[in-house]
Amino acid sequence: MKKTDIKRFLIFFISTLIYALCQMLFSIILMKEDLWRNFHIQLSAHYVVIFTMCIADYGLLLFLNKHLPYSKNILYRVVADIAGITLICLGLLWMFNYIIYNVLLIPEEGLPPFSVKFAFAMAANIPILLVFELIYYFQSEQKAIANSEIAKRKVLLFQHETLRSQINPHFLFNSLNVLSSLIYVNPDNANKFTKALSKTYRYVLSLTQQPVVSVAEELDALDSYIFLMRMRFENSFTFTVDKLADHENSRIIPLTLQLLIENAFKHNIATEAYVLNIKITIDSEYITVENNFQPSIDAEKGGIGLKYIAEQYKVHAQEMLIEHTQQQFIVKIPYIQP
Repeated sequence: MKKTDIKRFLIFFISTLIYALCQMLFSIILMKEDLWRNFHIQLSAHYVVIFTMCIADYGLLLFLNKHLPYSKNILYRVVADIAGITLICLGLLWMFNYIIYNVLLIPEEGLPPFSVKFAFAMAANIPILLVFELIYYFQSEQKAIANSEIAKRKVLLFQHETLRSQINPHFLFNSLNVLSSLIYVNPDNANKFTKALSKTYRYVLSLTQQPVVSVAEELDALDSYIFLMRMRFENSFTFTVDKLADHENSRIIPLTLQLLIENAFKHNIATEAYVLNIKITIDSEYITVENNFQPSIDAEKGGIGLKYIAEQYKVHAQEMLIEHTQQQFIVKIPYIQP
């Protein structure tokens, strides 16, 4: 057993013992009984009751947290708490009455009636459940703060990896090669290529403070990237955008579309003989990026993988769907809810 577990057990034991002692003293004073008569028996009996209540209340808390958390409906949760501890008290009273009267054969004369016992049980049980609820609430708050910090670090790491992926020697080398050839062959296209390259890098560098962007912003920046790819691959690929729904103001993770298209070029053959067909479809639920599957033998490694992009959507409680067949590779991107 770990030291932390031993410490928790000791805290629980001492707390329940003190609470049982307080309940015992309260009942003795109320019933005007002798304090020292059968002290150890009375304390043991009260401790067993309090301990059993704690176990039952903890089970109730776990059950309600799973099936009826406060986030769903506070009023229903409070009603369920009250109904739960009422059933617990009734069940414990029935069990202990059976043990006292039928097993131990203690006579009922001089013992309080069922209604008084039930009132004592409810008075003892309500504070226990409240303490458990408070402990759970503070633990949830601490966990939420910790998850928030983890999410922030993931977003910062994503931004760092995105910049590193885009401003890398391979991408820059290929772009400069295309630019170098265009300068002599087609100066006008060389000028357009330079502007598109500048716009692409400017967009990447502007994302350091933006965890999400609009679909319209992403598509606008994507135009420049597609222009660069056309200058590089010429007629080796097709690219279409099909807008089935007006979601240009919806939010997505920055550079998602560009990274997915870059992924398609990295891992597929793109030649005039084997044209790579890339299509983006914008509907009411997802943005779908799909391409025909024709894997290259020496596909580039590295960069940001699909798994890492999916992790960024999980930070925002969204799931990116991937469908892979022998003919098509499809990625469905969810919208980030505000």
